Amino acid sequence: MIDLHTHTTFSDGELIPAELARRAAKAGYKGLAITDHADPSNMYLIIENLLRFAKDTGPHLDVNLAVGVELTHIPPALIPGLITEARRAGAQLVVVHGETIVEPVLRGTNLAAIEGGADVLAHPGLITIEEAGLAAERGVHLEITTRKGHSLTNGHVAVMARTCGAKLVINNDAHAPGDLVSQDMRRMVALGAGLTSEEHRQAEKNSQDIFTRIMTRK
Repeated sequence: MIDLHTHTTFSDGELIPAELARRAAKAGYKGLAITDHADPSNMYLIIENLLRFAKDTGPHLDVNLAVGVELTHIPPALIPGLITEARRAGAQLVVVHGETIVEPVLRGTNLAAIEGGADVLAHPGLITIEEAGLAAERGVHLEITTRKGHSLTNGHVAVMARTCGAKLVINNDAHAPGDLVSQDMRRMVALGAGLTSEEHRQAEKNSQDIFTRIMTRK
């Protein structure tokens, strides 16, 4: 299993990076991206500290680590520039906090994330068919999430992705130990969202492909 969307005490997660990594390894994950919530006030601090952690501590862990950020509640006009800046600062993965229906995310966030070339658009809520089509063209992956609340629109995201040919990934959006769900639970969430068994396998492979590309660039 690979998860591309997790949080630590650098934002609103409950665990420091070392414990998150240990618990993920124990739960059976082989690759983990730490993507703490970021805006211009903390993005560089998060990336710098996580890069140091991954370099110094990562080789001693039982799970492969990637350093990323989740750009969260950013005014849409600023999102493309911050995606570029995050990568310049060393982020291996850029996730954007999409238009989930359970938070007051500004309309236009999904489109800005796709146009800006985010790697993953997290919990994109009631994403439009036009946005999903552009995600397919730009290679931006849409997220099926196991997280409560955000998962309410998984079925809609699955339909839009299938209709437009956009690629999916499955993520936990982990904030606490119990969020690191099992392989079987990931499968059930995917099937519950309306994915076929083959679509579920492809979504998991998409995550593996992204992670392999990240680790190759290191």
